Amino acid sequence: MAMAARSFRRGARDIRDPGVARVALLAALPFVLGLAADLAVYVTVRDQLPDRLARHFGGDGEADGYVGHGGFLAMLVGMFVVLGAVGVFLVLRSDFATYRRGLRGLLAGVYATSAFLAWTMGASLVANRGTADGAAAVFPLWHLAVAAGIAVLAAGVGAALSRCVPLPDTRSPLGADGQVGAERIDLGRDETAGWVRRTGSWVLSGMGIAMAVVGIVTLWMTDDGWLAPLSLFVPGLLIAAFARACVTVDRRGLTVSPGLVPWPRIRLRLDRIESADSRQISAFADYGGWGYRIAPGRSGVIMRSGEALVVRRANGNDFAVTVEDSATAAALLNALVDREAPPQEGRR
Repeated sequence: MAMAARSFRRGARDIRDPGVARVALLAALPFVLGLAADLAVYVTVRDQLPDRLARHFGGDGEADGYVGHGGFLAMLVGMFVVLGAVGVFLVLRSDFATYRRGLRGLLAGVYATSAFLAWTMGASLVANRGTADGAAAVFPLWHLAVAAGIAVLAAGVGAALSRCVPLPDTRSPLGADGQVGAERIDLGRDETAGWVRRTGSWVLSGMGIAMAVVGIVTLWMTDDGWLAPLSLFVPGLLIAAFARACVTVDRRGLTVSPGLVPWPRIRLRLDRIESADSRQISAFADYGGWGYRIAPGRSGVIMRSGEALVVRRANGNDFAVTVEDSATAAALLNALVDREAPPQEGRR
């Protein structure tokens, strides 16, 4: 059983390999085009720009932060390169790359982000055009509404382009319904066994890193103090820190703890568990997203779509954690639950 699960994972990676270059190209394309468009705007209006450019505008559209031409270009290139790298990283490393709906959502977000950034940065250059100094520049707030509309259109383009990527069949080879039966490991009464596996989400890691980077960029761009940058930087670090988890099955039951810190952790004792199995799940369709999720009749630590250990609790609710080799974990957990139960209540 464990060998079959491992073979399936190797096969899934082999199937995805031919589309890796195409996925990376589609993820990087909007940032390349956005950067090229803004550089074209800069070249076009360069002779009409002041030596000191307004780089940040307040809520009233008035300039409140300034930078030279070299600094502006460095900021422009840096933002597109960093966000583009994060976008490519998310698309390539996320298990959503094996799901049409998940890939569509990721590419839509990547294209929307690039389009919004490209319009606002280009509009800030136009706002500086014809002024003697950046202090006289005014950024009309209607540009933000236009940028949002263009981002929506770009998201549609990204979603449509996801159909250009060949994806493998996502049905589990372990069963027609994607669910493994309640298998058990042959475990003697006096034998001790344990199972430990680390799991994580490259999507959450990327989101956390991106938020932290944006927080640093915001600190550099704004003169309004530390509050706004910290409101991005600190949550970004927390998201990245909790994007990994350690899953353990042993005589104490099932334990899920953060990968970097010992708390908070979730533990389901053996006497609180009825059975366990392995399933293929979709993070959005089944649980509404990533992280610790609560839905009617079920909860879980959802790091990605794909293989998950699903435990039926004594109260009838399900608890899931997305982790590789979940079939082995389920078989061991079922064996431990059976051994813990009184003889007349055994499930053998």
